Amino acid sequence: MLLKFTKMHGLGNDFMLVDAVTQLVKLPTEKIKQWSDRHFGIGFDQLLLVEPATHPTADFRYRIFNADGGEVQQCGNGARCFAIFVREKGLTSKSEIQVETLGGLLLLTVWDDNEVTVNMGKPRFEPAEIPLLAKQVSASYALTIGNESIDIGAVSMGNPHAIIRTNNIDTAPVVDLGSIIESHADFPEKANVGFMQVVNRSQIRLRVYERGAKETLACGTGACAAVVTGIHQGLLEHEVHVQLPGGELFIQWPGVDQDVLMSGPATTVFEGTVIL
Repeated sequence: MLLKFTKMHGLGNDFMLVDAVTQLVKLPTEKIKQWSDRHFGIGFDQLLLVEPATHPTADFRYRIFNADGGEVQQCGNGARCFAIFVREKGLTSKSEIQVETLGGLLLLTVWDDNEVTVNMGKPRFEPAEIPLLAKQVSASYALTIGNESIDIGAVSMGNPHAIIRTNNIDTAPVVDLGSIIESHADFPEKANVGFMQVVNRSQIRLRVYERGAKETLACGTGACAAVVTGIHQGLLEHEVHVQLPGGELFIQWPGVDQDVLMSGPATTVFEGTVIL
């Protein structure tokens, strides 16, 4: 059986997109791992699956699989690619598209220049909703690693994030420390780990070690989590430019009980078929 797919990226965070609306699709974990390999496969951070909606107000169901084959709740860069993909494939002509994910409903708005704004919903600070093993909400938490204590911010953007402030992301121990915190016992469902450098109150630099995908060139939910954490800690204004290794995102968050908006590009790289 031949399976059609499209390779896309959002600021270098790359994806394999599969239409499961017009194709019959089964995705064994081993196949996802094989396709994600950058030497022997297609190469991607996540595989994104477009399915018919099950929620009454949604246009599509949006499923996300990491390179290790595990299904996760949310991916902001992927959501922008998703919006462009369903329009390019003629699955919808809408400029406002509502999708259901494991992390909740998302509203995607496609602009004339093919920039996409994603309404990421409200950030969740309650430890049980992140989830994080902590007794109460705090702007920062002390995470014990070996004999050291590291201060982190923690928030859910539909998936769990730990945010560490650093003076220089170029020299930050993203891989070594990120891999430790990703699977830290205080995060029962593991965590995405962001290393944030505050340039000024309207600009940050960010690197993200993603749960199940290692460090990526860009992470949309990670950018949202970093900005929300920075605002929560009194470090940032409510509109922030986030410079990631793959490019820039614009994040807006008015404050508590308000939705986070993320804006940025999405690019189609190539199309192909694989044997399933």
